[in-house]
Amino acid sequence: MKAETTLPERIDRTTEITGVQKAALLLIALNIETAASVFKYLDPEQVEKISAEITRVKNIPSSTIDTVMQDFYDMVTAREYVLEGGLEYAQAVLEKSFGSTKAFEIIEKVKTLTTLRGFDVLKKAESTQLVNFLIKEHPQTIALILSHLSPEQTAETLKELAEPLRSDVAYRIATLGKVSPVTLKQIEHVVDEMAGTSMSQAISKVGGTKSLAAILNRLNVNLSKEILEKIDTKDSEVAIEIKLLMFLFEDIIAIQDKDIQKILKEVDRKDLALALKVADEKLRNKIFANMSERAAELLKEELQYMGMVKLKEVETAQGRIIDVVKSLEETGEISLNLTGGKEDVYV
Repeated sequence: MKAETTLPERIDRTTEITGVQKAALLLIALNIETAASVFKYLDPEQVEKISAEITRVKNIPSSTIDTVMQDFYDMVTAREYVLEGGLEYAQAVLEKSFGSTKAFEIIEKVKTLTTLRGFDVLKKAESTQLVNFLIKEHPQTIALILSHLSPEQTAETLKELAEPLRSDVAYRIATLGKVSPVTLKQIEHVVDEMAGTSMSQAISKVGGTKSLAAILNRLNVNLSKEILEKIDTKDSEVAIEIKLLMFLFEDIIAIQDKDIQKILKEVDRKDLALALKVADEKLRNKIFANMSERAAELLKEELQYMGMVKLKEVETAQGRIIDVVKSLEETGEISLNLTGGKEDVYV
């Protein structure tokens, strides 16, 4: 292959450079540490293609690299404007900076980015804004959209929904399976109101009992119990499956001592103190028994002198510890055997 087919001598005309070649030039302009960190976010095939182009680059005019970097900056800036206020807002802001022609070119490029989706906008929304946006939609549509968000954000949104819609949406999240392109097309218009971009046309697996269990773990225990009871009246098998997948902070008392010790090595001590603020004596003693005498005394002292804290802070700390527990279980480092007919403890 001729050298001209990779990075031609007329490289200063950036319209003739491929996307991979532009990526190579951009990474060359960065320092080694930054370029290496970028590679961490790319798949092996992308890394291979860009690396190959980097090895072919030589005698590139600085003006060309400047142009590539400016194009990248414009795209990133435009994307932020879109996430902030939608395509129309982004175009209006860009027109003031670059004029209508340049702004139109940038927006058209942004609209082709597969990474810019309506869900990017929804992920930045407050729970109240999200509810106001979704409340007029069908429960199945709400469930599908919430399934694409984080468990934390979905939990906050479920709190804002009134019954019986809340339990209905939760049940639909638990029973979601493969979603066809036709269904995605139906909710595309809903999401496009905020971002104006298309979603993937591939059949995807979203929601499910595991997804809802993660969401309920982030709600306060009374609300989680209420939702589970409503689901149980609709489908007891689904409710049982969710319960088995859920892990409450109080369930730590049923974990073997050797596994608790592994958990304690991974959790933040401030989180542990906060999480134990409302724990009963049995659970506290279980934790103390699996620490060194010195560490246990320090923790007891911290609990003794801890002032009033918001319940939400305690629940957040418990949630982070639950995440550690589930992570250790998934890697096989600890075993959770919590299905022996236990009763949930609510504090």
